[in-house]
Amino acid sequence: MRAAAKRAGVVGLAVSILAATLGVATNRATAPANWTSDELKTIRTLGLRTLAALPPDPSNRFADDPRAARLGRELFFDPRLSSNGKVACATCHLPNKQFQDGLPLGRGVGTTGRRTMSIVGTSYSPWLFWDGRTDSQWSQALGPLESAVEHGGTRTLYASVLAANYRDEYEALFGPLPSLANVPKNAGPNGTSTERAAWNAIDEARRDSITRAFANIGKAIAAFERTIRFAPSRFDEYEASLDSTSPKRAQSDLTANEIAGLKLFIGPAKCVNCHSGALFTDNNFHNVGVIDAPTDSGRAAGIRQALTGEFNCVGKYSDAKPSDCAELTFAVVDGPDLLGAFRTPSLRDVVPRAPYGHSGRFGSLAAVLDHYNRAPRAKLGSSELVPLHLKPMQLRQLEAFLATLSHRP
Repeated sequence: MRAAAKRAGVVGLAVSILAATLGVATNRATAPANWTSDELKTIRTLGLRTLAALPPDPSNRFADDPRAARLGRELFFDPRLSSNGKVACATCHLPNKQFQDGLPLGRGVGTTGRRTMSIVGTSYSPWLFWDGRTDSQWSQALGPLESAVEHGGTRTLYASVLAANYRDEYEALFGPLPSLANVPKNAGPNGTSTERAAWNAIDEARRDSITRAFANIGKAIAAFERTIRFAPSRFDEYEASLDSTSPKRAQSDLTANEIAGLKLFIGPAKCVNCHSGALFTDNNFHNVGVIDAPTDSGRAAGIRQALTGEFNCVGKYSDAKPSDCAELTFAVVDGPDLLGAFRTPSLRDVVPRAPYGHSGRFGSLAAVLDHYNRAPRAKLGSSELVPLHLKPMQLRQLEAFLATLSHRP
């Protein structure tokens, strides 16, 4: 944020907070927040206007092709890409719910073991899923398609859906579809024992061409997902208004409690240590003591899956050169910090995304803040949290600030 210009009729922040503590109604803050230069530097890094241009994805040469995005959108909403014909990507990533589902655990053809993550803004993340087990949006899109509890389908099933419904669009982008003559409808390397046996019975060259078509489904879906981005929030208006002396600045003010919450967020509450940058995430992995299943080791297992993944940046279906894959090549693969660590989610539009946590264990933001304030010991690995000893009023102020990160309807 920039130094705020004084306005007529100012009421000091301390007075506003005291009034709120005593139960006196407070509306829009009409005083500068007395930000220090260091606080202003930090707040400036959080505004959406500071977000860098969309990073390229060298592993997907169709990432920014509008034709791929159009095809990807069709595939994203198509329930035929599932074993029962009822589950689409949009079944769990609902546009009207910030591209997540509002459930503790995701539900496809079965029930998953983790909360559905929002896909908004994930083009900026080098790792996908809660444990970072894939290193691109297109490889992330493929995992659920073959998951027994998500889409539950197979590679030959998906190739047949392409051939029957998207042949022209697909071939205009990717070239000829593979021949499916005498190929079983359901065959794949990650299906049931019958489906795996059927897959192994297909000749290697045909398996490769079918797998390439499968990978291209992911690349088209990723092209669509790259168009899904966050919209500005009240916080962004406030951050931008600190540069302005316009009378219109009043429309961008936050309440005294919201400003107090912002001060806590970047200060004593230490939220900004992990929820940093314009997307309010460091795109890293942390153990914050929320393991429910002792067998879920989080990033410790996820990075190993990413390194050996069939569709990773250095794999045969990637469009990248090895030199483009620094994140994967230099990823930390060992160490106690990985055990029980999960990806930091963005806090943008966080209020309507309850429940929270990788297992959906927290039903409200108040419950999340209470957990961070108490910092209980981790059941697996070592939690990074330390008790904050914040007072109830301060926790409410933090929650009030988080509400300002939702975009305007």
